[in-house]
Amino acid sequence: MSHEGSESGSIRTDWSFLDDALEAADAVGFVAVGGRRDDDLRYLTRFDGPEREYAFVRTAGATRESVLCVPAGFETKAARQFDGRVATERAGDPAGDRAAAILDHSEAGAAGGAEPPLVLVPPTIPHDAAVYLERAGYELQSTTAVADARRAKADSEIDAIRGAQAAAVAAVRHAEGVLAAADAAADADAGDGGGHELRWQDAPLTIDRLTREVNAELARNGVSDAGNTVVAVGAHRSAADGGTRESVPIRANEPIRIEVAPRGPHGYHGALTRTVVVDSDGGWDRRAYVAVESALDAGLAEIEAGADAGDVAREADAELAAFGFDPTAGVELPDGPLDVGYGVGLSRRESPPLRGGTALDAGMVIAVAPGVADPEQGCVRLSALVVVTESGYERLGDDSHSFSPRA
Repeated sequence: MSHEGSESGSIRTDWSFLDDALEAADAVGFVAVGGRRDDDLRYLTRFDGPEREYAFVRTAGATRESVLCVPAGFETKAARQFDGRVATERAGDPAGDRAAAILDHSEAGAAGGAEPPLVLVPPTIPHDAAVYLERAGYELQSTTAVADARRAKADSEIDAIRGAQAAAVAAVRHAEGVLAAADAAADADAGDGGGHELRWQDAPLTIDRLTREVNAELARNGVSDAGNTVVAVGAHRSAADGGTRESVPIRANEPIRIEVAPRGPHGYHGALTRTVVVDSDGGWDRRAYVAVESALDAGLAEIEAGADAGDVAREADAELAAFGFDPTAGVELPDGPLDVGYGVGLSRRESPPLRGGTALDAGMVIAVAPGVADPEQGCVRLSALVVVTESGYERLGDDSHSFSPRA
């Protein structure tokens, strides 16, 4: 749904899908209101805007246009990033009120009629914006057109995701290098069932140290960690188990899950999860790793345009069950649900989910990420980021993985 814009390396959105929705509903326009955290709005505008609300308007009719109403002080940036018209008038007024004024002066909005003119809006439009539009005499109707358009990615979007994924691969490989270079020192407090604490560069290797190494490598590769990096060790040990995060040690002979979802310059994310074990004794963690490897392959084998997204999850779950692991155990990780897969794009996790009955379309970017978790052992999880194609999928980033960390 996108095409390259005038700026070198930029990504622009083709709004024709909104025109189709407006024509089908006989609506005079489409309005979206939000701020920096609204990924639908960023998709529509490609504007890296402020936290406070601003509005996007697409008008109908022969003179249709796209208009961005930005707060004062952001006009220059908006003009550089947005393909349509940047409205500078009434910059201090509420975004919904400004959007109504744009509609009032549009060809379709000014035509009037016996019935209140219809305006399409996303399901999550802010209440105050909806009130301003209704007070201006417009009837609102919710549409999923934007969410539907975001599912399949254009080549420029896939290239942006590919760049973020390359950085994710580099960061995880760097973490593996740190772990491979670490020494296992005797841990008097670990007991018979514990491993040895790892030391790296003459200091204890903790969750915080490894997380900072991962995030620094992401920054060196030109992306933001976006607060999404997770390093989890053993039986879900976290900062709460050891006082401060800095004091939570990483030990040999326990699963170390490294999960990153960096955000690149255009706002698109990567997604990569790897699990490694230093000096494993070949017990639960080795069996879990082999099962998850097999589940990942089974899920990927189901991917092609037209396939049911739910089949990806079902096949992965069936493979885990064949190895004796219960995929319905429902263990909740401290950092979120153990989803088998999800879409990736401007949002870290977006449509399509892999647990529903959604049909896969060519151009969808999905992370397949099966895993098993045990409250006494920890979590083993692996992922692959792929683009759905007519005949299967294209893998983004390095697809290699190793049970033991690689130097």
